[in-house]
Amino acid sequence: MTFNPNADVSDNTAQRRGGGRRTGMVVGGGAVGLGAIVVALVAILTNGQVDLSGIVGTGGQPQQQETTAATGEFADCKTGADANANDDCRLAAASLLLDDFWAANMDGYVKPTEVVYSGTTESACGTASNQMGPFYCPPDQSVYVDPSFFEIMRQQFGASAGDLAQLYVVGHEYGHHVQNLIGVMEKYPNNGTGADSNSVRTELQADCFAGGWIKNITQSKDKNGVPYMKEPTEAQIKDALNAAAAVGDNNIQSRSGYVNPDTWTHGSSEQRQNWFWTGYTQGINACDTFDGPL
Repeated sequence: MTFNPNADVSDNTAQRRGGGRRTGMVVGGGAVGLGAIVVALVAILTNGQVDLSGIVGTGGQPQQQETTAATGEFADCKTGADANANDDCRLAAASLLLDDFWAANMDGYVKPTEVVYSGTTESACGTASNQMGPFYCPPDQSVYVDPSFFEIMRQQFGASAGDLAQLYVVGHEYGHHVQNLIGVMEKYPNNGTGADSNSVRTELQADCFAGGWIKNITQSKDKNGVPYMKEPTEAQIKDALNAAAAVGDNNIQSRSGYVNPDTWTHGSSEQRQNWFWTGYTQGINACDTFDGPL
């Protein structure tokens, strides 16, 4: 996905945090998102030598860990050309398009805080680590993403993780924010793991929301009337679908030599692609993953 080079993205509301010192790899407090997938992969690659006591989505009290971090704005990310050239700017600029889309499609939409960080940073759900991957924290209504996650996707997940794939990941986390606002998380609380669990259905709905947003992504314009984005190419859509498949539970588990649907939390590669495509082709009104088969 390519930003129009002359689009004005200086009004993005993202926060920049960096300089963190990692003292743990724990996210608790009910966070949801792709972070749990990273935990699962790390556990596989390290023969289980990872602290999973605060694994994403289990709820509980925030895990407090020591960290150092500087907070700032993205004042250097002013144009679409900046977003095309830099992962941090691309993620920051995405907040403009996502807030614009959801404000137009949801009554009472409240902007989340998007935090683009490096290393570690604190959240109301505990310490965010660069090994955890992106996640949404309901207590502070914030989306957390470290751009280094995309390199992890390339090296360890077999994903291309190009521009549109990165926007899909951020769109997925914003989907969790919308679920929090409309009461999905309260109505369908965590009921354990499994192919038919609420966790899987919640994640697949967020994939569907991301697809619905990307289909309409060219409709958002800056304050001068310039569209932020160009129309996605077929190759870019395939890249987003590739990212969805890469973080499917079955793809992750296959790296350990077995696949067990009873332990799934995010859905299979095929399901993730299907629900992204449902949102992309049919819109967000087709994203009810809680009624019927997946």
